[in-house]
Amino acid sequence: MDSDINNYRPRLEKIIEALRKNYTTIRAGRINPAILNDIMVSYYGVDTPLVSLANISVPEARQLLIRPFDKSALSAIEKAIYEANIGLTPNNTGESIRIIIPPLTEERRLELVKQVKAMTEEGRIALRNLRHDLIGEIKNQNLSEDEEKKQIDKLQLLIDEYNKKIEELFKEKENDLMTI
Repeated sequence: MDSDINNYRPRLEKIIEALRKNYTTIRAGRINPAILNDIMVSYYGVDTPLVSLANISVPEARQLLIRPFDKSALSAIEKAIYEANIGLTPNNTGESIRIIIPPLTEERRLELVKQVKAMTEEGRIALRNLRHDLIGEIKNQNLSEDEEKKQIDKLQLLIDEYNKKIEELFKEKENDLMTI
């Protein structure tokens, strides 16, 4: 029956991965090119993901460099970044686009920590909801009362393990945000 409990791990891992993905949208000390992943560029009348039109690199800790495969797309890329309203100002050099990220103020860092806390709480809620669903699945297995209790206890240990992972991710991101 232990293997049944381990069958729940992939579903729990999905919650952790979703939380990690959400965390990448919040920049800390070093800029992450992933903040541009959701930007769509109108390229010859077709909405195309920016990552499909250009190489995106991080030449310095606070700078993104976008080199389009087709230089005629430069102005469309610049416009898409402006319109994405993500608080970044692109500088078109004629060959590429540079985005310089200003250092975070203490006030902005605290705001970002609040956002991370909210994302973390969403992860915990998702974990609780999954726990509730899994307990329902265990109860529907027509197990003896003792076996059912044993399975629920094992599930709770697994949930506790994933709650710790969520807390560790939060502490790591919070530390990353507050480090100057």
